[in-house]
Amino acid sequence: MTCANDALERLKMSDFEMMDLPPKLVARLNEMGLTDPTPIQKQAIPHALNGRDVMGLAQTGTGKTAAFGVPIVSQMLEMEGRPAPKSVRGLVLAPTRELATQISQNLRAFAQKTKIRVNMVVGGQSINNQIRHLERGVDLLVATPGRLLDLMDRRAVRLDECVFLVLDEADQMLDMGFIHDLRKIAQVLPSERQTMLFSATMPKQMNELAQSYLNRPIRVEVSPPGKAADKVTQEVHFIAKAEKAKLLIEMLDKHRDERALVFGRTKHGSEKLMKGLVAAGFAAGSIHGNKSQGQRDRAIAAFKSGEIKVLVATDVAARGLDIPDVKHVYNYDLPNVPENYVHRIGRTARAGKDGAAIAFCAPDEMGELRAIQKTMGIAIPVGSGRAWETDDIPAGETPKGRGRGRGRGAGGGRRRQGGPKQGGAAATARPASNKPAGAGRRRRKPRPASAAKG
Repeated sequence: MTCANDALERLKMSDFEMMDLPPKLVARLNEMGLTDPTPIQKQAIPHALNGRDVMGLAQTGTGKTAAFGVPIVSQMLEMEGRPAPKSVRGLVLAPTRELATQISQNLRAFAQKTKIRVNMVVGGQSINNQIRHLERGVDLLVATPGRLLDLMDRRAVRLDECVFLVLDEADQMLDMGFIHDLRKIAQVLPSERQTMLFSATMPKQMNELAQSYLNRPIRVEVSPPGKAADKVTQEVHFIAKAEKAKLLIEMLDKHRDERALVFGRTKHGSEKLMKGLVAAGFAAGSIHGNKSQGQRDRAIAAFKSGEIKVLVATDVAARGLDIPDVKHVYNYDLPNVPENYVHRIGRTARAGKDGAAIAFCAPDEMGELRAIQKTMGIAIPVGSGRAWETDDIPAGETPKGRGRGRGRGAGGGRRRQGGPKQGGAAATARPASNKPAGAGRRRRKPRPASAAKG
């Protein structure tokens, strides 16, 4: 009868309780509404609790923070004493300030009402205040690589007692040129430690990074690179560059009460677009590299609270930000790196909800569109217009400055007969093809300079 009762009790237990986590931590997760682990959490947490190094491959929005945060907090609850002055027991490295802020908020929530101290050091904030907060020592430190090295150079932080290390969004850190910073940090870390690396993709440099940091890691993978969330509906609109703003305003006007995230390519362009949306009567804000950290934090807080409904951002916001109830993601400019498209649209359809991803494609963005569709292995359904013909655009040259003859859009480049009219919204729709838009066309070779002059 005892065995039957034990089995019944185990059936009543949550999956987190089945992982043999401390009761205090399980209770805190329940308070946060975390009762059912996500796939990446189910696979990673048990290995991490056993002290194994973990390499996790999963798209943004799959719950990676808890996948490493829960086992670290669990093990830290069993550690005795306090960290030595200026020392760190656990280090989490993240590529951007926004992601570091999100991680630190989650870790503080996990460790609430415990002795564990969580701190964060990022650029754009007072380094003197950060030095002061590090003096007593920190249990868990979340940092961007550049600011951490600044603090190490000032002898304000020690890593010789660090027993937990996490590299989050490691592929983005490589994309942003942090590989040399990561190598410097690796040199001062103790060899006896537990390391977890999480990434959405596996570029070639990742193998070098993994060999430098990880020791016989367990590899867990829950979604293949380039795969979007299941509940994201996607579409692309072929539209002249000069007409993008008009089409965006028309689309946003149809759902003014719903949150929308709009991605631009440049800081200046994103700021200009935001001001245009405000002039058109939308409650809009922006975040990009020219904004101070305070401005970026306030814009994100206003977007989360619903004070603003449209947030215009560069790729600084493409990963890691858990903004609830974003119903629409607009790729106003297509990203240069195809994987960033997946990260951008991962801002919607989070936690099992529905979402829509709308892309605008100007004539000079056909190459980006083809790369995105190749990476994802799909043809994005066409919302309006027809794929631009790019045969007359030499490789490495944008259509800017080329003639706008008959049959050309405002952005240059020839379009097929019946393609999108200026204004975009009333353009002719074409059924989605099984073949990526623009695929199979042979690009003409650029003429020699001498021929062009003649």
